[in-house]
Amino acid sequence: MRTVLVSGASGIVGYGSLRSLRKRGQELRLLGTSIYSDSVAPAFCDQFVLAPPTNAPGYMDWLEATIRQHQVDLIIPGIEVDMYKWDEHRDQIQAAGAKSLLNNAKLIDLCRDKWLFYENLAAAQIGCAISSSLSQDFGELCAQFGLPFLLKPRNGFGSKGIVRVHSREDYLPHMQFVGRILMVQPIVGIDEEEYTASAFGDGRGGVVACMTLKRRLSKDGFTEKAVVVSNGLFAATIAELAAHFKPLGPTNFQFRLCSDGAKLLEINPRVSSSTAIRTAFGYNECAMAVDFFLNGSMPSQPMIQNGHAVRYTDECIFYETGIHI
Repeated sequence: MRTVLVSGASGIVGYGSLRSLRKRGQELRLLGTSIYSDSVAPAFCDQFVLAPPTNAPGYMDWLEATIRQHQVDLIIPGIEVDMYKWDEHRDQIQAAGAKSLLNNAKLIDLCRDKWLFYENLAAAQIGCAISSSLSQDFGELCAQFGLPFLLKPRNGFGSKGIVRVHSREDYLPHMQFVGRILMVQPIVGIDEEEYTASAFGDGRGGVVACMTLKRRLSKDGFTEKAVVVSNGLFAATIAELAAHFKPLGPTNFQFRLCSDGAKLLEINPRVSSSTAIRTAFGYNECAMAVDFFLNGSMPSQPMIQNGHAVRYTDECIFYETGIHI
């Protein structure tokens, strides 16, 4: 039996990945890790392991020891900070005996900084790029983007830290951070035309499977409601991006559909927060990843059911005698 470790198992990506792996059809031993001892994580795995913070001095020693102790075959990052840490220590993880569900190293590095990512897109003259700036000049920004415009963290995820600027008064408290911490973009499209597409890259510039959802975001920046839509809406754009970035494994593309075509909000080079939703409709990217990274089996496009999904708040009850979900 193969053993798979999923980090950040207390969060929506982590426990969503564990739920998807349970539905793989072949038995796996699932380890979930989290820095929180009182989280929901133990409900979704065979064994829970308390983890130190990823940036703690002894984190890699802990991870290597955990891999060896539990004979872990594959590790899947459920939080972004783990993806970046593991990417820096690929050889150590391999030496400990596990493979990592990690994307193309160059793409991971580019996605650390949204400004550098934009510069790469612009240099490649890829049409879905959203015009961006590091200028602090309010008048210049208004002339280029109009009002309102967006201030977006160069390093961030899940729509966190984004500020809509409607006036000079809105802008002035943030001006000193533009360039070093923040970048500036126009608002493209509308909230009702936002999409998330998950594609499985072959590492050579191709995409072997894909699923697209039209979504509405929660206040935390995750998909709250979603409708299955045709991959054809963004097939050509994803193909162009894949040919340029050569993603490997699960890769998340976020778009706004505008009057002049698709605009790329960002790429997340990992399993996304909607992974459990996708699995429910027939697109199990975590199972695909296990088969690919452990068995060398390249996935193919699965049959996807049409429908819609709604996320809601639920409870997990832990009795002294066991778990009730």
